[in-house]
Amino acid sequence: MDPTKKLGNALHAAGATPGHAVGHSGGESALRKGPAGSEPLKSYQKGESRIGRWSVGDVKITSVMESAERIPWAPLFPAETSELYKKYDWLVPRFITPEGQIILAVQAFVVEAGGRRIVVDTCVGNDKPREIPHCTDLQTAFLEDMKAAGFPPETIDTVLCTHLHFDHVGWNTRLVNGKWVPTFPKARYLFGRREWEWCETVLRDKTLDVRHILDSVQPILDAGLADLVETNHRLTDELWLEPSHGHTPGHVSLHIASRGQEAIITGDVFHNPIQIVEPDICSIGCVDKDMSRKTRREFLARYGGSATRMFAVHFNDPVGRVVRDTHNWRFSTD
Repeated sequence: MDPTKKLGNALHAAGATPGHAVGHSGGESALRKGPAGSEPLKSYQKGESRIGRWSVGDVKITSVMESAERIPWAPLFPAETSELYKKYDWLVPRFITPEGQIILAVQAFVVEAGGRRIVVDTCVGNDKPREIPHCTDLQTAFLEDMKAAGFPPETIDTVLCTHLHFDHVGWNTRLVNGKWVPTFPKARYLFGRREWEWCETVLRDKTLDVRHILDSVQPILDAGLADLVETNHRLTDELWLEPSHGHTPGHVSLHIASRGQEAIITGDVFHNPIQIVEPDICSIGCVDKDMSRKTRREFLARYGGSATRMFAVHFNDPVGRVVRDTHNWRFSTD
């Protein structure tokens, strides 16, 4: 079965919990308010509306969070691993609830470097039909939040998708008069050549759910706005891609280096910090699980214990470093 369909069916049966997740430190935060004097809106359909800001040397990075949701451990992660989080008290409650639910965020990072404005991964998007019930036909304030953060769509010159899963391409397009049109009309969209070649095989497999490709990727190609790039593509002197295959065949991460500081936007190398201390845990969406495990272990060997900061798309508290914690690693947030 298509992993997306399997996850969607299971989440529908188990009942993912809508509402704001716990704990987000670092940067500037903003919760979208309801009517005057009311509490912040808590409907999942209204989205998370959190904004965070960081800098890496001269490079500025802004997170615009579309959602952060409590979901059952399985099937995102294997059910047999569901007790492992109890060994690591630092995971609770910021990343995992005391009851063992995963807090799964979806966010975009806007990178400002050398006069460029680059959106990395574009979340789920509005009005999109999806297999996962809590991701279908969303009506979030993501574009309004982008504008509030200082990034109207027409000011973005580049969109980079670390890979082409539905929750990383959704805001590539928006629905206008019944047609999917590019959300960022002045941007070049960077898709991995190897990733797109894999997607072409997926499109030929009639058993898989390919709606996200048809409504969020193909319209960009049709509009002539897509550039297919290699897995070591350099965007600027301060920004370049690093191969991080496994979750998908062409998955990449974005390396940032400026004035002696470094950071990595990791895409879906990690879905939750539990995978930093238990790197053999794979998500249901990993296409090549052995390669995914290898990629995580290589990441930890290369960047663990260093000053390199990690920007993780699906972490509820997304920015930090991998540090030593007695006999294992720990994710230390900024």
